[in-house]
Amino acid sequence: MHDIYTWSMIAVIALVTAALRFLPFLIFNGTRQTPKIIQKLGRILPYAIMGMLVIYCLKGISFSALSGFLPTLIACAVVAVLYVWKRNTLASIICGTVCHMVLVQLVF
Repeated sequence: MHDIYTWSMIAVIALVTAALRFLPFLIFNGTRQTPKIIQKLGRILPYAIMGMLVIYCLKGISFSALSGFLPTLIACAVVAVLYVWKRNTLASIICGTVCHMVLVQLVF
């Protein structure tokens, strides 16, 4: 009985996920113009999400000791500089993460 419940739950989750992925393509196929609000959200939301992630990642910084905030701020600077220089989000995030881990594990 437990296996049937588990597999049915996985199937429902997979169907809902697939439906949510395909629904915009069914609604906004090539014949209809995408509404202005959807276009505006498509331009604004990525920046808003990245801002929220930055705030979430930096909310736990402790300024009581140098090792509590300096590795994080250096890694944030690395991410910002690499993104401005190369315009590659994935590379800047990976390099910033590696920089933070090296600083935390080996330096501080």
